[in-house]
Amino acid sequence: MGIDEAFLDITSRVRDYDKAEELAHRIKEEILEKERLTCSIGIGPSKLVAKIASDYRKPDGLTNVKDEDVEEFLFPLPVRKLLWVGQKTERKLKKIGVKTIGDLANYDPARLMENFGITGTQLHLMAHGIDGSEVQERDRVKSISRELTFEEDTSDPDFIYQVLEKLSIAVHKDLTTQGYCFKTVTIKVRHKNFETHSHGKTIPLMTDRLQDLQKMVKELGKDYLVQNVKIRLVGVRVSNLVSVEKQKKLLMGIQRSHEREHQKRCFKFTCITM
Repeated sequence: MGIDEAFLDITSRVRDYDKAEELAHRIKEEILEKERLTCSIGIGPSKLVAKIASDYRKPDGLTNVKDEDVEEFLFPLPVRKLLWVGQKTERKLKKIGVKTIGDLANYDPARLMENFGITGTQLHLMAHGIDGSEVQERDRVKSISRELTFEEDTSDPDFIYQVLEKLSIAVHKDLTTQGYCFKTVTIKVRHKNFETHSHGKTIPLMTDRLQDLQKMVKELGKDYLVQNVKIRLVGVRVSNLVSVEKQKKLLMGIQRSHEREHQKRCFKFTCITM
């Protein structure tokens, strides 16, 4: 899910929640032994519940939430603990008297639809711990991104450019930490009315330089920031990633190929002069 977070589907590995907890303890012990790092693990019947459980006893925690205990675990928690409930959504929920996940679960689904549209239905289901998303395996990172929702919608270009620059720095830090170069940069802009646009640019050569990323982000942002339309969210993403090691091997291979070709030409020339 992120640079320091992952989901594991262990349904086929263990027969019950007690065995799942034993496996979690072994994972924690192995990470501590090999990496000298602690970690927190959450066990649950869905990604949603497992994620909230993993945050429940940080740092170095382990929380096991069985099927029959999901509502007992979730309902007392502040509604902000629910995935994808940000500050704005939390404020809107509090205005209608929803302070805990239990309040949300017991709220009239029809009224949630009136206030939040289709998202209201999703919020109601999540409050009951219902999450049908599956754990998907990834053999490699396809993109790295960061985005930010503003506290208040804004059309101030200086402020938006500052945020884009900070997001670029954060993306670049993730990029270099994971050891990748990129070719494509995309910015994401969501307007006040939730209309969302994205615009990308691909360069001919791989790069991992921050100045290249910042330059491309600034160029891509020009089309949106001259419209004087209020914006609620911006994001920066890099894709077409290649590991730095792979890029080095590729360049070394090209260099060796050139050297061999050069040696052949020199040898032929020597033969001719003889």
